[in-house]
Amino acid sequence: MILCEDLSKIYTLGAVQVHALRDVSLTIEKGEFIGIMGSSGSGKSTLLHMLGLLDHPSRGSITLAGTDVGTLTEDERTLFRLNNLGYVFQDYALISELSVLENVCLPCLVRGTPRGECIPASTEILSSVGLGDRINHLYHELSGGQQQRVSIARALVNKPRILFADEPCANLDSETSRNILELFRQLNQELKQTIVMVSHEPWHTEYFDRVITLRDGEVVAS
Repeated sequence: MILCEDLSKIYTLGAVQVHALRDVSLTIEKGEFIGIMGSSGSGKSTLLHMLGLLDHPSRGSITLAGTDVGTLTEDERTLFRLNNLGYVFQDYALISELSVLENVCLPCLVRGTPRGECIPASTEILSSVGLGDRINHLYHELSGGQQQRVSIARALVNKPRILFADEPCANLDSETSRNILELFRQLNQELKQTIVMVSHEPWHTEYFDRVITLRDGEVVAS
């Protein structure tokens, strides 16, 4: 499902080169629930962005669901993301002018799904994350934890083949975090959905099939 070989990312800051990833090679099988862990600055989010086609590697290759994504044009990458991938961001990335329901419906509509199908699907997933009574609220009317749950619902509404989540429980209390992880596990098991999640909480490992640990941009355990 996910294969990367000799993946590296180098950022140039003035005269200094920062090696965020160093020759990372790994394989993630279809249906695995993978945790990516490591200390701050170890390259966790950078790796997630590379795998999720949100950034380009400096060198190396990435294959997703049998497609060498390095060969895709920018338009093809966009379509591939829309049709195959879901994302949960640390900063939520919600549109403030839209209601909760409209934010979650958006990926569905952009994909070309009829509005009559998007609304029930979005309402159902919002209920699953505990926001069934908030669907008509706006961004500024929600707490940080509620905003994160909207972001999670939006990432799940299209039932993507691969879900990427960058510390999705960072702003949630422990009970809500466990509910979200239970939902991830349910989707992982019922839909055989591949999930790659960045985390720094040791107790999250009880939900992961396997942990990939990074240190200084390198895989030190997988």
